[in-house]
Amino acid sequence: MARPRLKRRIQFTPRATSFKPKIADEGFFEPIKLTLEEAEALRLKNVVGLDQTKAAKIMKTSQSTFQRILTSAYRKVSQAIINGQEITIK
Repeated sequence: MARPRLKRRIQFTPRATSFKPKIADEGFFEPIKLTLEEAEALRLKNVVGLDQTKAAKIMKTSQSTFQRILTSAYRKVSQAIINGQEITIK
């Protein structure tokens, strides 16, 4: 049986929850779903400018878990940019 997921601390609410590219082939790809955890990790690391240890403490998670969340967020955002996919935050 898998261990239950812990609740992470999220300290912001995104103003926009969807980003859509201007392309002619709309509806070609499924939208990329970015979790609030992933958005918070991106915010703390790239906007606020914290190192991973401090950001992990703020989110009440381990540094290795924060790294996994951040890596997942980077992968999703990169895929959306490269393929011209919509990003939704939920």
